[in-house]
Amino acid sequence: MTRTVYYTATTLDGFIADPQHSLDWLLTREADHEGAMGYKAFEKTVGSLVMGASTYQWLRDNGGPDAWTYDQPAWVLTHRTMEPYAGADIRFTAVDSREDLLALHAELVAAAGDLDVWVVGGGPVAAQFADAGLLDEVAVSIAPVTLGAGAPLLPTHVELVTREVAQNGEFAVVRYDVVRPG
Repeated sequence: MTRTVYYTATTLDGFIADPQHSLDWLLTREADHEGAMGYKAFEKTVGSLVMGASTYQWLRDNGGPDAWTYDQPAWVLTHRTMEPYAGADIRFTAVDSREDLLALHAELVAAAGDLDVWVVGGGPVAAQFADAGLLDEVAVSIAPVTLGAGAPLLPTHVELVTREVAQNGEFAVVRYDVVRPG
């Protein structure tokens, strides 16, 4: 069964980027991509992905032309014209209503096949899926650093149940299932 998973990293005080949208706090941390809840195992479970325009633009600005490493079809939520990566299956789309989000989610699930949908980020994108009852899991790597301000991890109320806790390098990693109301 396809699940919609928000897999990300955060600071101890709950920010995924600093006020200038930098991820420098993350890129200096030690992690084992093949270790507990690491990226190598996770990426094998992903059939499609979705991200916001800020996340996509950060990749463009900081990773250069080779930053796009995804083979899966990807959707970028935006109202702007953005430059795609050559040869990548990237679909730029606007989501202006709950109906738009439900239709997009159906496309993501269909594209994922037997695999999962990865909500890459940022927090407002994950919050849209959570608020619509479409988010199934939150998997977060918590870095031992605080920023004091920035882009929040998940800026909405979400009830969670802890399913797995481990350490990966400098990170505490936790997997949660989303509790649906009712």
